[in-house]
Amino acid sequence: MSDKNKRENVLPSKMTLMQMKQRLVGAKKGHSLLEQKAKALNNRFRQILGEIREAKLTLPDLFNETQFSLAAAHFYGEDISLTVSDRQKSDPVKVKLAFNNIAGVTLPEWSESDEFSEKSKLPLLSKGSEEVQTCVDKHLETLQKLIKIASLQTSFLTLDEEIKVTNRRVNALERVVIPRIENTIAYIKSELEEQEREDFFRLKKVRDMKDREADEKKQALIAKVGAEKAKEIENEILRQKMETEAGRVSSNQDEDEDPDADLF
Repeated sequence: MSDKNKRENVLPSKMTLMQMKQRLVGAKKGHSLLEQKAKALNNRFRQILGEIREAKLTLPDLFNETQFSLAAAHFYGEDISLTVSDRQKSDPVKVKLAFNNIAGVTLPEWSESDEFSEKSKLPLLSKGSEEVQTCVDKHLETLQKLIKIASLQTSFLTLDEEIKVTNRRVNALERVVIPRIENTIAYIKSELEEQEREDFFRLKKVRDMKDREADEKKQALIAKVGAEKAKEIENEILRQKMETEAGRVSSNQDEDEDPDADLF
């Protein structure tokens, strides 16, 4: 996989860098929360697994006791199956549904309803012999155990599926999303640093060009001032020569005007 596929296709800028940093903070926070959720779900999952194992281990013995009590009721009494079917007009046991929230996951829980009428307790059998009443109690106990196992099994399957989904999300954040954002941030930083180096180099070149132009102007000014100064000196020398020549000419004229000056 190329480096381009390991990062987001974004325009490198300071605003994008800020957005990527915010996304990274959110991704890490989400990863931490999902890890805590997965930990809580796994703890509840192991607890339910232990309860299911314990309930299923006791279920065979309970089934045997129930069948034995039914056989004892038939042995000591008459066949009560038809009588119970005819007289029982409603369900002897009612189940109520409740919900339990574990780390944001709703788990259904079934339990035996507390609302039992006298008809729900098999009135014909309750007046029978001790063996018949024992058979009723054993069947009710077995039914309660089955309801508990059904509730635990449903919660077990729900948690199992939710743990798989949560683990996939955690792995996606840890191995795909967060590294991708970090690679994008590294790419943006490298591009911004490269742009800063280019800007610095460009500014340095412009400054060097300006310094060079200033030096050239300075040298030209110095040369111009030097030429003007030399011309002034040359004019001064020429003026002094002209004054000297003028003085000599004036002196010669005075000698020519006074010829008797040598006699004295």
